[in-house]
Amino acid sequence: MRTPTESSLIPYITQRKGEEAGPDNLFLREYAKDRFRLHYRDEVPEDRDLRGVLWARCSFNPLDERGRPTGEPQWKLMHPYRQRMTMQMLRCQVCTERARTPLGFIFLAGPRDVEPDALRVLTNQPPVCARHARSAARLCPHMEGNPMVFLAQSAPMYGVIGTLYGYGENGVQVMAQPHDPLPYGHQNLPTFLASQLVRRLGTFEVVDLDELLRELAAPAAWPAAPLRVNSMPRPVPSSQAGPAPLQLLRGGTS
Repeated sequence: MRTPTESSLIPYITQRKGEEAGPDNLFLREYAKDRFRLHYRDEVPEDRDLRGVLWARCSFNPLDERGRPTGEPQWKLMHPYRQRMTMQMLRCQVCTERARTPLGFIFLAGPRDVEPDALRVLTNQPPVCARHARSAARLCPHMEGNPMVFLAQSAPMYGVIGTLYGYGENGVQVMAQPHDPLPYGHQNLPTFLASQLVRRLGTFEVVDLDELLRELAAPAAWPAAPLRVNSMPRPVPSSQAGPAPLQLLRGGTS
């Protein structure tokens, strides 16, 4: 059961009611013989990530006096831009502070998402800071109160989840929504519209959350300056929103 404090704690990445996709103004431009790249007709640099992949647009609700997004939370959805920025910058998905702890990065997953002896783990869930790890585990129904907790020493960017476009009977249209993320460098990325950034956990171990937090509380914690939510870079205006982001493929937000 969520406590009153937890019920008012909404992760920054959670999409809110009123944050919607805008008109679809996608087109394909030929950049080499029989090779095309997906574009917005009114594209701006912020529409693409660091690797040049085009991203789904979604509008933004007004911010409150604390600089937090407003609106009823849509718990099973992550706002594509907020997910992208927290994952790209390795910030806590709840508060946007730096997520690295003295022992590594904390990533959460549902109890049946990953085999305990898996050698490779991909995640679309941004990390959590030590302060919000326990609350994030309790808030997310997907965690079932018994999350898998990964302590990773590194988490390099892997690829993106989203929608593949191409030419059809009605012009530019959806061709596929792959279940698995496309790795950066994949041949289909030029015509792909991303909605979630995926990282690969490197040099990780599965740990007990309570034991981890006790260990983190023992030594003096190193300071981590918070990143104010209203200082997060913002993309195009809400009136220039685009195709709807995909629902989470690996569980809801925390």
